[in-house]
Amino acid sequence: DAIAQAAGARVGYLGDAGNSVGAQLVGARPATSTGRDAATMMAGSVKAFVLLNVEPALDHAQPARLRGALDSAHTVVALTAFRSAVSESADVMLPIAPFTETSGTLVNAEGRVQGFHGVVRPQGQARPGWKVLRVLGNLLGLPGFDFETSDDVLRAALPGGAEAMAARLSNRPAADAGGRRLATVATSAGLERIADVPIHWTDPVVRRAPALQQTADARSPVASLPSALWNALKLAPGDRVRIAGDTGEATLPARHDPSLAPGVVRIPAGHPLTAPIGGAFGGVTVERTPAPQPVEA
Repeated sequence: DAIAQAAGARVGYLGDAGNSVGAQLVGARPATSTGRDAATMMAGSVKAFVLLNVEPALDHAQPARLRGALDSAHTVVALTAFRSAVSESADVMLPIAPFTETSGTLVNAEGRVQGFHGVVRPQGQARPGWKVLRVLGNLLGLPGFDFETSDDVLRAALPGGAEAMAARLSNRPAADAGGRRLATVATSAGLERIADVPIHWTDPVVRRAPALQQTADARSPVASLPSALWNALKLAPGDRVRIAGDTGEATLPARHDPSLAPGVVRIPAGHPLTAPIGGAFGGVTVERTPAPQPVEA
């Protein structure tokens, strides 16, 4: 930020998802009116959950902990387009349309408000998620659930529309760069996992698209290891490694990646084969698995 100020430039950030900016603008953050943050919610003290288009086993950075929190809750209501995404967690399922079957609005990383239309009608009794939430609000007698169209939702969420966006968006930090201290993050003494989410495993729709799952981008995940670890384990192309995390382990093919730092292992997240490991970021252990023994005829 200091460099940008001195150079007359602007600082920009790429969000984690397509509508990250919009989520911040409407206050969709991991905290509730009762003060529960995400960590508290995962501790198993929440009596009920409402899941909106979430596949618990794959869409969370801590899938095993989320599953434990859902199992300990009295009631889990899931608004979902796919029964298979929540069948192990939900007590009640309400069918909603995927994004392709509804209209809505997003705010991109540039801060530009963009609207979109549904390309096909929702199937069967499914309805757009906002309509299901509106009806639930009406049934519970809650105020602020009188929307008739997605444009009504937009006007309530972003008062003033696109014209008022500039005043609400800024990448400037809360304090001047010279007066801030850099935050430090505690890391494990051993290996640290970093994770990406493969492009065709990012949401419940693409995971269930047969054509996309036949592409090279949807191939099974591998564990990428830095040179020092690769050599220490005496690995060769085709070998496999066992990775243990905070909640479980997985066995994956190993790949040598000289670009990685010595204490880092890259293991994709959002995939059934890697979900048992636990957190998408955190300490892991890696060991070479024995070579399979030949089977005599």
